[in-house]
Formats: sequence, C-alpha cells, structure tokens
Amino acid sequence: MPRYKLTIEYDGTPYKGWQKQENGASVQAAIEAACLQFVNQPVELSVAGRTDAGVHAKGQVAHVDFPISRDPFNIREGLNKILLPHPIAIINAEEVSPDFHARLSAKKRHYLYRIINRDARPTLDATRGWHVFYKLDIKAMNEAAEHLIGHHDFSSFRASECQARSPMKTLDSLTIKRRKKDPTQVMIKTSAKSFLHHHVRNIVGTLMLVGAGKWKPEQVKEALDAKTRTAGGPMAPAHGLYLMKVEY
Repeated sequence: MPRYKLTIEYDGTPYKGWQKQENGASVQAAIEAACLQFVNQPVELSVAGRTDAGVHAKGQVAHVDFPISRDPFNIREGLNKILLPHPIAIINAEEVSPDFHARLSAKKRHYLYRIINRDARPTLDATRGWHVFYKLDIKAMNEAAEHLIGHHDFSSFRASECQARSPMKTLDSLTIKRRKKDPTQVMIKTSAKSFLHHHVRNIVGTLMLVGAGKWKPEQVKEALDAKTRTAGGPMAPAHGLYLMKVEY
C-alpha cells in the first residue's frame, strides 16, 4: 500500500489532544474519519509527536497508508473538504517510501511558545497565548535558558506521568525574544530531536519566574541539577504552545 506524509495545521482548542480517546474529540479521530470517507476504508495515522489538549500545530506531521494510490494534490484537497468545519487543515500531502515513519524518521522538532505580556487580558488571542501581566526581563530569561541548552537529565522538567524510558534529552536551542512590531508578544523558541512529556511547558513556566524577577537565572541551573519535578517551576498553559515544524 502506498504511504503518504501529511503536514497538518490545527487549532487545538476544541480537542482533547492529538490522540484518539473515548472521552472527547481528538485531532487524530477527525482526520482518520475524513480518510475513511475519502478512501472508503479504515486507516490509522502515525504522528511525529502527540500534542496535549489545547496545543496548536503549524507543522505537525503524520503518515498514513492508503489501500490504493491517490494523487497527493487530490488527497490534500479532498481531505480538507471533508474536514470542514473542523479547525484542521492538511497543508501538504506527498507520497513517501514505505520505510518512512512520521515519528521514528524525525531528526528535529521545533516548538514555539507564545506569551502575551501586557496588563490587559487578551480577547482575540485568549486561546492563542499565555497572558502574563508581569513585566518580563527577556535578558534574564535568555541567561537562564543557557543552563538548559545541551544534553541533560531533564527530570525536573518532565511530567510525573511521562513514559519516556530516560529523562536524558539534548536541547539544541532555546531563545526568548520580543516581537519588534509588537513588544507585547514574547516568543520562546526551542528545538530538539525529541522532548519529554510537558517538557517545553515546564521550561516556559520556569523561565517565566526568572522573567518576572521571582527567580534568579542561576536558580534554573539549581532546579536542573536537582533532578526532581518539585524543583522546577510551574507548567505553562497548553494554549500558548505550537508545534511549528518537524525535520526529516
């Protein structure tokens, strides 16, 4: 059966997350239902990274095996038509080799976390970023972030229910910037081959403490070295997180 790589954009607000589950709507279930209607046969998607409830994606990647060959353009357009009115879109579809795997073949994942840093609460962006009213010190946050770049035991930044075999991960980059055109927008970008459960959100929550002046940058290093979740900062809300891109 031919295998297809799907690049997917979605608003995670109405979903319980990527993965299919019995107690609510999921992104995976919506796309698989569209695929069933498109090829008249049940299929199962394999994804680059499961996102939690409320997390968004600009460049999520999944692969699917169809029972018959289809033109990638028709796959994209056909699925998008069926997916309406879900806030899910297939950005690109392409046929790939049978040994391609959306998760196992991935070489790097890129995430963005968006903080809305102003006094007034957001309305249009209420589900698109974390509203933090403390004035954030971006320089201090970047100084703290330096302690997390590289290969470390990230036990202090993983969820208690994380199923990863090891807490050891390599963070390739972690930067914090204000948007020049809109300084209320604080963009935290990070990249790694793989992440732990709640890894990015726990890092962001910890960096927020530094930016707000509640922690000093070196306290992030102390939290990292403690190797226990209780030493880290709070977990940032899901709705500020975006899976931007997966590299292969």
